[in-house]
Amino acid sequence: MKSRLKLLLLALTLAVPCLAVAAEQSDLTIYVIKQGDTLWGLSERFVKDPKYWPDMWSKNREITNPHVIYPGQKARVFPDRLEFVPKEELTGQSKKETAAASAVPETFSEVSGERTYSVRGSEGFILESAAKPSGTIISLHNNRHIGGDDDIVYTDIGKERGARGGEKFSVFRRDANISHPVTNEILGTKIIPLGTIQLTDLEKNASRAIITKAHQEIIPGSYLLPALENNRREISLKMSSKELKGYIVDSFSGSNIIAAGDIVYIDLGRVQGAEPGNMLYVVRDVTIDASYATGYTEKLPQELLGALVILETGEKTATALIVKSIDAIFRGDKLLSQPK
Repeated sequence: MKSRLKLLLLALTLAVPCLAVAAEQSDLTIYVIKQGDTLWGLSERFVKDPKYWPDMWSKNREITNPHVIYPGQKARVFPDRLEFVPKEELTGQSKKETAAASAVPETFSEVSGERTYSVRGSEGFILESAAKPSGTIISLHNNRHIGGDDDIVYTDIGKERGARGGEKFSVFRRDANISHPVTNEILGTKIIPLGTIQLTDLEKNASRAIITKAHQEIIPGSYLLPALENNRREISLKMSSKELKGYIVDSFSGSNIIAAGDIVYIDLGRVQGAEPGNMLYVVRDVTIDASYATGYTEKLPQELLGALVILETGEKTATALIVKSIDAIFRGDKLLSQPK
């Protein structure tokens, strides 16, 4: 029995020279990156799925470029995933310890918590063409042009619409009509959250209200929608139930250059099977200069530019957060739930 165990350990050592075997008390193993390793290769080797690598890249902030990983970097090996060890966890190691990392067994007792993303309620969204606001602000007290906290406003929401005294509404600015970057179809109107009002006095087709919170200046003509009780919430990552393909159609800022941390709007919603928490990858087709590749017709691999997480969904559109970017992202860039 002992001889068979020794043979098994020897085989493992020869097959995986840089794999540090965890102690009996831990299920975790640490792999030290060596020259020639790739995310694609690590995914195939440890997760048995070479297509897992974009997921590994998007969830590990230690990897800024998916095409470049460095010898000496460390990754925790789990049965279903790999997690790169943050640099701060390595701070304090001596050069001798770092150099010997591939030969010395290491154990880690902690497991990374579930990754979540915050929704603040101020991200905005596309009010789709078929949807209508609950009402509008028709005037401010003393015919002022802008209002803020505790100011009085008047709305076209009254008793005939079933409104009640004390009811709260979110206020939005109508920004611009959003057209699809490929089909030119009008998807709806981008609206930006401005604040919250509370109805105080109601008439048949009108009401008076007070501004209870203003993120930005509130003006006549602003849209009103029923206020959510809790705009702030956490979104957990969730695997998409079906393959998703779409486009980035606009950004919160309106800027054409988009990067990590930016809010964007996409042409995927509940109808297409998109759900909050779905992660999508931003890709772009690679074009060839025909003057240097005469007669070449083979399609090149798409360039992976970044990743986003869906925060809220409409019928055919959604609001999303760019969680990673390695190059400038633009309106019209493609989205895939599983890049090739």
